[in-house]
Amino acid sequence: LVLSSRRRVRANKRLLVRRRANKAVKQGGNASGIKRVRRTKVHFFRPKTLKLPRNPKVVRKSVSRLPKMDQFRVLKHPLTSESSMKKIEDHNTLTFIVDLQANKNQIKQAVKKMYSVEVAKVNTLVRPDGKKKAYVRLKPDHDALDTASKIGLI
Repeated sequence: LVLSSRRRVRANKRLLVRRRANKAVKQGGNASGIKRVRRTKVHFFRPKTLKLPRNPKVVRKSVSRLPKMDQFRVLKHPLTSESSMKKIEDHNTLTFIVDLQANKNQIKQAVKKMYSVEVAKVNTLVRPDGKKKAYVRLKPDHDALDTASKIGLI
């Protein structure tokens, strides 16, 4: 009697295994639904996942910093040499000594803000003494002589 019950249990187990196998065959592929990835490269590259932007609970800076390069730091002083005076008269160009870190765009904005003139273009060079010189050419509708007299160069 004990042997027959063990045989029945084994037979039931075999039957369950067969049913699962048949079900898997009918579903096709892997029964659990997980697809195996065939690797074509030797190295493993971590898959790209969702990267959410930072959402801090506390603001790190209470007040935003003011820009360090304002027009007063960019333009140090105008040049009053003979050659710069000639440039004012002949080429409608003002000459300034500017901050070494200032770029052409910052120089253009500073001149526009301080003297309310339209700038055509800016040329810069660093002199042998280490100071940066900027040639600021004004647009034709603005006169460099008037601006120079307003500054106090002439």
